[in-house]
Amino acid sequence: MAWLVLVISGMLETAWAIALDRSAGFSRLVPSLVFAVTLLLSMGGLAYALREIPVGTGYAVWVGIGAVGTALVGMLALGESTSLPRILCLLLVVAGVVGLKIFH
Repeated sequence: MAWLVLVISGMLETAWAIALDRSAGFSRLVPSLVFAVTLLLSMGGLAYALREIPVGTGYAVWVGIGAVGTALVGMLALGESTSLPRILCLLLVVAGVVGLKIFH
């Protein structure tokens, strides 16, 4: 259960990062509220998962999922660069996250 919560929390990290960008420095209400709610849920899920998963592993997986998710949303929906080197770097992050799960 802790791993499932950790993965969902990582995906929520993507949501709050995108909402933070869309909030325009907290000047737009709806994205600012989405940011606050998803941040709290993401952090709460991370805290829950860390009851069973070591902090180094849990935090690295959480950040990795959030970073890759945010980069993918940026590339697929926000017009950011989809260069081969960038995609290869994201695959390395995914490999690291999978490795941390396998060798937990």
